[in-house]
Amino acid sequence: MKVSILAVGTELLFGQTINTNAAYLSKKLQLKGFNVMYHYVVGDNPNRLKQQLADAFEHADMVILTGGLGPTQDDLTKEMVAEYMGAELVLDQRVYEELNAFFAKVGRKMSANNMKQAYMPEGCTPFYNAAGTAPGFALERDGRIAICLPGPPREMSWLYENCLDQYLDKFVDKKIFYRVVRTMGIGESDLETMLLPLIDGQTDPTIATYAKEGEVAVRITSQRDSMEEAEAAVTDMIAAMSDICGEYIYSINDEEMNEVVVRLLKNRGLTVSSAESCTGGKFAVSITDVPGASNVFGHGYVTYSVDAKVGVLGLDRELIEDKGVVSAEVAEEMAVAARHLSGSDIAVSITGYAGPDADEGFNPGTAYIGYAYEGCSGSRLIKRRAVDRAWNRNNFTLNMQRTVYLILKGEL
Repeated sequence: MKVSILAVGTELLFGQTINTNAAYLSKKLQLKGFNVMYHYVVGDNPNRLKQQLADAFEHADMVILTGGLGPTQDDLTKEMVAEYMGAELVLDQRVYEELNAFFAKVGRKMSANNMKQAYMPEGCTPFYNAAGTAPGFALERDGRIAICLPGPPREMSWLYENCLDQYLDKFVDKKIFYRVVRTMGIGESDLETMLLPLIDGQTDPTIATYAKEGEVAVRITSQRDSMEEAEAAVTDMIAAMSDICGEYIYSINDEEMNEVVVRLLKNRGLTVSSAESCTGGKFAVSITDVPGASNVFGHGYVTYSVDAKVGVLGLDRELIEDKGVVSAEVAEEMAVAARHLSGSDIAVSITGYAGPDADEGFNPGTAYIGYAYEGCSGSRLIKRRAVDRAWNRNNFTLNMQRTVYLILKGEL
């Protein structure tokens, strides 16, 4: 079934609110086997809304609208959909009673304009909203299906999970299963080239690559008569993919690198610490963002200046002056010092140029990552096309995570 998503709200057009609802719904709909054809955004204007709804139905069997279901005068989605579909608005006694109960509970008198939320298109399938006051609904007429959901993402997602998902089941014949494989250390074009034997002539499962910041994700999807068949087909394809490019795969369950690193550290009973210069503590933050990181993370030293590297980590100032603050030798010594000071099993460090300006002959995007663990220490050069300061710092952080990952996998 072809579906389009129509978001209603002038604030979306002005950029005051980001349309996260469309992304959420597209992911959910694709997993159920629906073909999402278009995303539309229209302001709180009744004529433009009706025109856009008509245009959307030119290319779709189902249109899902979000927003414009509230009590104010500019909330006109329900009214325009009912008018377009040829349905009268009638009082829904349950919504009326729930509205009264809500305002009684919060100790406020219900204003008259809230009553408009109690009226629903005649013959619709109502979606009662326990996460807010505005209900949603599905309205079927002449082979067309209009679905209205509230605009606030929390309410919209609650109604999807608790009402709409089950309603949509009657339109689904096949079962869809997918996994997202995460890779790092290879670009999208190179990865696709490696996977061409699997991609060429693919029917089911399908393989799609997506470039992400500093890594590449691969989505493998199968649509079969049963979920078991679909899952088995995806599992077989992942095995075939691993035979080709397994050295770059770090997760087959759409995990972030920091999540994988924390899980591996926990499983091994090991701890990690860090000494950071150009990332300013972003690696430490990325690890402690993961629940349970207190079991595996020891210390985070942010030694941005030369004085900090000397005073906190105890580095030799002559080494820094001789080799340069951004050098393999300094990065390695930072990691060795961090491991010694913290007592952690593994230490990782970084010194580099985030930009935007070049310095000492180095372009932004250049850094050395140091590492130290029992019986071994060294450094890795990270050199990427300069993008901007934020991107470079994020990329450095990802590569620090990958350095720990490679140590834990016995590959460094």
